[in-house]
Amino acid sequence: MNFTAPGLAASVLPESFYLIGWLGLAFLAWRWLMSGDWRRLAEPSKLNLFLAATVAVLALWQIRTGIQPGLAFHLYGIAALTLMFGFWRATFAGVLILLANAAFGRSSWNALGVDALLVAALPAAVSWSVYRVLEWKLPNHFFVYVLGNGFFGAALSVAAIGLATTALMSVAGVYSLDYLLTHYTPYATLLISWAEAFSTGMAITVMAVYRPAWLETFDDAKYIQNK
Repeated sequence: MNFTAPGLAASVLPESFYLIGWLGLAFLAWRWLMSGDWRRLAEPSKLNLFLAATVAVLALWQIRTGIQPGLAFHLYGIAALTLMFGFWRATFAGVLILLANAAFGRSSWNALGVDALLVAALPAAVSWSVYRVLEWKLPNHFFVYVLGNGFFGAALSVAAIGLATTALMSVAGVYSLDYLLTHYTPYATLLISWAEAFSTGMAITVMAVYRPAWLETFDDAKYIQNK
């Protein structure tokens, strides 16, 4: 296997796709500023936790491999960031990680916008949606939170990246659909999603038990007490 950048190499997609990516990233930046979620980072303890978690996920992204440019395999950690900070700050952390990778020559500046949508906003949106649906449909229980969000939500978020990458590469004509379905999609949607589910589920379980304050989506009074 060839070692490739965790995002999309600049020479892989047509230029029009990268333009759309940059427009999407600009919209995300505007929505993040308008959401007011950034104000929570003004508290030193929140900022320190946010930066530490972002650096930890950045380190995780350096352990990767791939089969072709733009088709990389690695753990993402975005679901964990979403459960810790919510959708907007998790997406912002993902963009910071992409910026750091680009600055260190580990990914392409040209593909930053597409990468932000594909490997930051998309998994955060899936993870956040799973969390909201479980809050709405299922009882507030510790194991529902851990298994539903930590395991299932994380697996689904990574599977979404694999499927979206397959669709993007196929529509752009970079790789044939047959090639993707044979050499990429099964590993990206099944193998990596299982690893992501296990690692995220374990991390969320430990935080819920020992550091519940680190999880903004978790309330020990609601999920544990009187159960």
